[in-house]
Amino acid sequence: MKIPELFREYIWLVNTIRRAGRISLAELNAKWVATDMSGGVEMARTTFNRHKDAIEDIFGIFIDCDRRSGYRYFIGNPRVLEEDTVQHWMLSTLSLGNLISESLSLQDRIIAEHVAVDESILRQLTRAMKTGHRVNIRYRQYGSPQCYWQGADPYCLKLFHRQWYLLGRLYGHKYMMFALNNIEEIVIQQHKFRVAGNFDAGVFFAPYFGVYIDEDIPTERILLRAFGDERFGLADVPMHRSQVLKATNEDEDYADLEVTLKPTPDFIDFLLSQAGRLRVLSPQSVTDKVNARLKQAYQ
Repeated sequence: MKIPELFREYIWLVNTIRRAGRISLAELNAKWVATDMSGGVEMARTTFNRHKDAIEDIFGIFIDCDRRSGYRYFIGNPRVLEEDTVQHWMLSTLSLGNLISESLSLQDRIIAEHVAVDESILRQLTRAMKTGHRVNIRYRQYGSPQCYWQGADPYCLKLFHRQWYLLGRLYGHKYMMFALNNIEEIVIQQHKFRVAGNFDAGVFFAPYFGVYIDEDIPTERILLRAFGDERFGLADVPMHRSQVLKATNEDEDYADLEVTLKPTPDFIDFLLSQAGRLRVLSPQSVTDKVNARLKQAYQ
């Protein structure tokens, strides 16, 4: 379905201001008139202000104005547009959806990945998160036919490998991840909760590669060597937000990369999926984990 014209304009505004860094309304209008959406007519200041307020309301993205530098507009909270935020995901999804809707003649030549989720479960969780209510979850672990009830404070949702997960805080203050596809039933409790004042979802997941969480696993600096085209692929799409380039060797066709994270099973799975293209240089403990998993697979 084609997204409403207004949403197209909101998306265009955010993307244009973000790319420019700082831009005046006159400069913005010069770019706006060049688009098909404008019909050759400039965007009035009142329309711009309405759009600015709507963008803040819908996406939580603040467009601020630097009055000291000639009334130039900029994204006031750029952190919400980082790759792992819901705002970035929403904008990307809406932009792509609109692009595809304008290319319906190519529908048999565009293949999208399916994200499996029970929308009623997702809707209940987001409602509980917004109102601050605890939930009782009837949950089934992978590989088990048995279900059990678990009470939790719904802290945040995370999309990983085409599946949605809930980070819940148990009443003993321990965190637990729930795969939404394994939730059989949710009951929203009357009891309310408050998210811990120092909790930040981005900070919480920063040392993790995926959704396997274990606070007892130490965060380590892991040095990897990427060979051949893999070094270019990881330069374009980093494996983790902490990734930094340490060295390159053009003659031997490799690059050394460092990531700082907890080497959880999710990360070891990723390393195994890149077998032959990535080598763990240090620490030895991570090499040992990879070797142990390879030995299990061989057996």
